[in-house]
Amino acid sequence: MPKEKPELSDAMKAKMRRKTPEKNPIKGTKFTIAVSSAKGGVGKSTFATNLALALKKVGCKVGLLDADIYGPSVPKMLGINEKPKSDGEKLEPVVKYDLQCMSIGFLTDQQTPMIWRGPMVTSAIKTFTQKVNWKDLDFIIVDMPPGTGDTQLTFSQEIKIDGAIIVSTPQEVALLDVIRGIKMFDKLGVNILGLVDNMSFFIGDDGKKYKIFGEGGVKKTAEEFQKKFLGEIPINSEIGRCGDEGKPIVESNTDHEISKIYLDFANMIKSTYL
Repeated sequence: MPKEKPELSDAMKAKMRRKTPEKNPIKGTKFTIAVSSAKGGVGKSTFATNLALALKKVGCKVGLLDADIYGPSVPKMLGINEKPKSDGEKLEPVVKYDLQCMSIGFLTDQQTPMIWRGPMVTSAIKTFTQKVNWKDLDFIIVDMPPGTGDTQLTFSQEIKIDGAIIVSTPQEVALLDVIRGIKMFDKLGVNILGLVDNMSFFIGDDGKKYKIFGEGGVKKTAEEFQKKFLGEIPINSEIGRCGDEGKPIVESNTDHEISKIYLDFANMIKSTYL
């Protein structure tokens, strides 16, 4: 006769729970969406900021957490020059365009280099996720730093990430890092919502599409790793101008063709989770 499977004692169950701690959701939020690139310079922060604004436009309550400790872009892109208030225990997010925002850039001078070791970065991330008074958010969009280092591991291992979007340009040097990012999230059990091909082409005065960074690489990578391809975002001078002026394109011109792409992404996320 087969042996009966022994039941675990209460003490053994408690020991196993200690070894596999449950990830902590960020208080005051329902869903955490990470925007990652693995490769720098592909427009990740622009994407994260406009996606957050697009989610707000479709009726969601949204926060934006700039977790790019070494190169915070959100203060510039949203035109925020104030420091967050604090009661001595928790920081209050800075509100701009009805977004609740937090960034290391709010706490330091813009020209001060962040010469921090890994443990300091981890400590800052825990402060932003555990000691910020986020209020009744449907989504918090996390602008992740490039790479697959301490910040990504801290979020993926200790924070409940409900989904990740990976942003890339089509050239092979960027896609090599994207593949590393895909494998990292898969290994850490983070659901990848899909890949976005950013700066995929521009339309010249002659009306033709010019694909200066190559063509089809992001979609091919998505198919290779059985991930969803979310679509393309073309290069447009309005995107950079609006970001430099502190009023991103989704906020400054909701009817722009680029804004409509972000609104489609936002509706996809809203319908997935809410």
